[in-house]
Amino acid sequence: MRMLPKSVRLSTALFLIVHGTALNLSPAFAGLAPSRLSGETSIASTRDADLVLVRRALEHRLVAQKLRDYGVARAQVESRLAELSDRDLHDLASVSKGLPSGSDGLGSLVTVLVIILLVIVILKLLNKEIVIK
Repeated sequence: MRMLPKSVRLSTALFLIVHGTALNLSPAFAGLAPSRLSGETSIASTRDADLVLVRRALEHRLVAQKLRDYGVARAQVESRLAELSDRDLHDLASVSKGLPSGSDGLGSLVTVLVIILLVIVILKLLNKEIVIK
């Protein structure tokens, strides 16, 4: 039982032969990727690392909503973070390590929905029936 017409199969076979031949004839280029020096990082001190941890925790949707509910603006939060001592900032960072960082799971939900949509489209293109009981 053949699913595709002969012309489609022939054109697909010719395309694969030409494509495979072109890949084998083209030269391959290789080289080392440039790297940064180990001393050049965006996090220069433990204070910077603690600031990154606290900012990631503040990006979480629930934390941002609570701050808005209390009437605290984003600029106020940043100014208070700049005023904190190293010890207080480290304490805040160690407490905020348990919080989820930044995302609220919307990206993974969108990814799952796109995969489901792709499966449905492929099944429709193959003239398969989708029955949900």
